[in-house]
Amino acid sequence: MTALKHQPTLPDLPIRPVAEMGLKELERIRLILRGGSVIEWRRMHFKTWDEVDRFLRLLQIDPTRAHDEAWVRTVLSDAVEYLRKTFNYRVADAVAHPNMIHDLFLFASGEIDRKYRKIACIVLKAMHVIQHIEARDLLFKIAVPEAELAQMVLQRVTTVMEEGKQKGLPIVEFSDSIKSRESTITKLIAKKDSTAAAIYDRTRFRVIVKERDDIIPTLYFLTQRLLPFNFIVPSQTDNTLIRFKDLVKQYPNFKKYARQLHLDLDYEERELASRTGNTFSGSTYRVLNFVADVPIRLDAFLPPPAEDDRVRQGRITLATCEFQIADEKTALQNEKGENSHERYKQRQREVVLKRLSSGLVVPRKKPSSGG
Repeated sequence: MTALKHQPTLPDLPIRPVAEMGLKELERIRLILRGGSVIEWRRMHFKTWDEVDRFLRLLQIDPTRAHDEAWVRTVLSDAVEYLRKTFNYRVADAVAHPNMIHDLFLFASGEIDRKYRKIACIVLKAMHVIQHIEARDLLFKIAVPEAELAQMVLQRVTTVMEEGKQKGLPIVEFSDSIKSRESTITKLIAKKDSTAAAIYDRTRFRVIVKERDDIIPTLYFLTQRLLPFNFIVPSQTDNTLIRFKDLVKQYPNFKKYARQLHLDLDYEERELASRTGNTFSGSTYRVLNFVADVPIRLDAFLPPPAEDDRVRQGRITLATCEFQIADEKTALQNEKGENSHERYKQRQREVVLKRLSSGLVVPRKKPSSGG
């Protein structure tokens, strides 16, 4: 059984150097660097029909398949109904029933009929949330073993990383890991919000590139071949490696777009003040950790859709994974002294033991004084 068998074909694209990136690329990279959400965006950045088509395929949606087209329109209909009933929004028919699904993204980007940009953006945001709900529900409706889903994700990620190497990305190390049961228990006890839903890194991928400047092209490549930019999990990024404001200042092609960003340039600095980061890491530990939902088609577990199939049934789920990225020099430094993984686990175990034994340790009996 293979996850690649049913996925839509993506057109081949070369690696994009940072100097050739614009506002679209900068906004997508920013989502990763700070763990942001597209719900905060005011507009999309699609320019052409082909660009939208490629994005749909990245979502694992093939617009040429009748069932996929019908499914997207079902999600669109749900979003429109929600907005009309809940907020009394007047959603124009051109947005509620576009000639082609691609038009909805071009409306939201202001590329066609700019008067529809705002409402198209709002509709897409609602669709984004509904898509997540439906993707999660699908896992409850059909029996997909967790180990098999993890294998399907591994297959997709490994294929993409190999492609990146072949295209010239200076990836010096790529590895995957699945958190053991013991590690999961330890992490859950260590976290104050100790629920299984809070564990995002059961499946983790580690990517080490040659130089610090190689990280941005690698991130953008992932958003082109594997991770739709809207599937970055909000508030789950730990970034002690790349300061967004410095990135914008470093590259003239980014700097000229500073005033057009969805959020002001100092947003991260204010947000950082309220974040605690990973309390078990060493003080000089530097890394970019982010969490993303990888879309996976489950056609292999479902019967082929009939031509007259009107049953409400999506065929795409989301597998949540953690990605850890650093440059080679930083990765080596992270394995030394207080930053080492063993010291990290030691600090974590100490906290776990303290929480487990809190109020339950029996005082030792005082020795008898004799007599």
